[in-house]
Amino acid sequence: MMQESSSVSSTNVDLSGEAGWTPFNAPALVGASLRFVSGEPEGNRYRVGYYRNEQGELRAQVWFGPETEGPPGHSHGGAMAAVFDEVLGLAAWTAGYAIVVGNLNISFRNMLPLGSVVTVESTILSVEGRKIKVKGRLVKGDTLFAEAECLCITLPEKS
Repeated sequence: MMQESSSVSSTNVDLSGEAGWTPFNAPALVGASLRFVSGEPEGNRYRVGYYRNEQGELRAQVWFGPETEGPPGHSHGGAMAAVFDEVLGLAAWTAGYAIVVGNLNISFRNMLPLGSVVTVESTILSVEGRKIKVKGRLVKGDTLFAEAECLCITLPEKS
């Protein structure tokens, strides 16, 4: 497995966004220490490119590498959960809310093959006081791998 990981790190992964998407440095909103998923752009776990769509919603192109393996040849559900935690939390930060994730509910729909580049879509559902609800979908074409809803709580010192 170690040899496979070495060869993967030298491969090029296309994380380009779709037409109408603008590259966006979403992780810069929270600082380098909080980037669990996107912190190693050339690593063998994840590689991430962040964008805003024409409506200003956060999108991410995410590559799931060999170090995300759970079931043979497929990404672990916890790896997908980590991506949702980062992307949906950053969606709230991108919308202007300094938050922490208080609750994350995920429904897994299909197994995600290793080496896949998928899109994580995010949408702010509601804002009520300190509670921000965000939903997300992890998709490739017409295939839905997982969907999530997250309750974010604004930080009192930042609100």
